[in-house]
Amino acid sequence: MRLLPLLTISVALIVSPLLSAAGILVQKGDSIAFLGDSITAGGAASPGGYVRLVASGLAAQGIDITVIPAGISGHKSDQMLSRLDNDVLSKKPTWMTLSCGVNDVWHGAKGIPLDAYKTNITAILDRCQQAGVKVVLLTATQIKLPITSPENVTLADYNAFLRDIAKARNLPLADLNAAMATEQASLEKAGSKRVLTTDGVHMNLYGNLMMAKGVLAAFGLDDQQLAAVHTSWLNQPDLYQSGAKIKLSLNELAKLEAIAAKQNKSVDALITDVSTAAVKATLATAK
Repeated sequence: MRLLPLLTISVALIVSPLLSAAGILVQKGDSIAFLGDSITAGGAASPGGYVRLVASGLAAQGIDITVIPAGISGHKSDQMLSRLDNDVLSKKPTWMTLSCGVNDVWHGAKGIPLDAYKTNITAILDRCQQAGVKVVLLTATQIKLPITSPENVTLADYNAFLRDIAKARNLPLADLNAAMATEQASLEKAGSKRVLTTDGVHMNLYGNLMMAKGVLAAFGLDDQQLAAVHTSWLNQPDLYQSGAKIKLSLNELAKLEAIAAKQNKSVDALITDVSTAAVKATLATAK
């Protein structure tokens, strides 16, 4: 199976122009905290999540880092501000990425109005600066389609603020909202049925790849370095973890239990091994 090209956008679209000539900003031995919501929590939960892809991408460039996961499902800017000291600053990271805004808008009446969001984000940045923690800002990704929906129109003002404050403070910016829109348009133009999310909000593997490339670009990787990172990902065996389900009768389960016991495995481990072998055999015969 040939993978469609990912991220046809240029680095210039998703990275602050103030940092385009700075080179890679992260150094070997740095620690990076990833503050965010469920998208960030999911991004740290598996090798194919954007947080861990950023780490493996930097490692492919010879830069080993320590990841400090700080994403919590459902969190908004006020909650991230309230736990900033405990979840991030107390761990003394070199860098922090901030992904915040989806829930502030998506939660509607229980969300955070724009003025309060601005206050919260500004306070987070101020406290990071006081603690000597460098920050990369991520614009909030889309809230389902279409991009002209009321939620996404509202979200545009939140992202405009992030772009403005990143420029004013000379902070690296990964404009993931713009990257997502461009990638979706490219897929539609190519007639591809591929999508970037599992539900319109939370990223699948391709969405996580899009986010990781945007963050790596914000950290200063150029197009050639990003291409090398992508090549390193292509054969990483654990990026896609199937959610396929096997339905069995009790008789079939009993037979599998007997086979698994002889191999000193659990039934699930046996099914995983057999399924993986079958898929790889199928791929070996594919042209």
